Amino acid sequence: MTLKSQILEDVKTAMRARDQKRLTALRLITAAIKQIEVDQRIEVDDQIVLGILDKMVKQRRESLEQYESAGRDDLAAQEKFEIELVSAYLPEALSDDEVAALIKQAVADTGASSIRDMGAVMNKLRAQVQGRADMKAVSSAVKAQLGV
Repeated sequence: MTLKSQILEDVKTAMRARDQKRLTALRLITAAIKQIEVDQRIEVDDQIVLGILDKMVKQRRESLEQYESAGRDDLAAQEKFEIELVSAYLPEALSDDEVAALIKQAVADTGASSIRDMGAVMNKLRAQVQGRADMKAVSSAVKAQLGV
């Protein structure tokens, strides 16, 4: 079962259970998927769905920080719920050691020796770490590996 079909099944389950909070959050996910499909005129695969989910978690973490600093506990609680729900569809996160090993392997595979080769290394890594590690942190680690 694809990730998209799993999410759609969970929407139906939430409807049957009349779980409005969960249904609303799941509809946000399906709306983001549908937006990509319409804009790009494609049928999304699991890799694209992982990218969408990763982006949604990142956005919600940023919102959570803002709500907590503003003292809006009600909105912060909603963001926490959505982060947990969306994260449930993401694969298990990689440890720092695992990310470092993947970076080392990607640098060796691409023959990268300078910052000019960073694009090739990141392209190789993207499929392996998408949704499992923060791409910004991976990018920083690649830069450090390549000696910037």
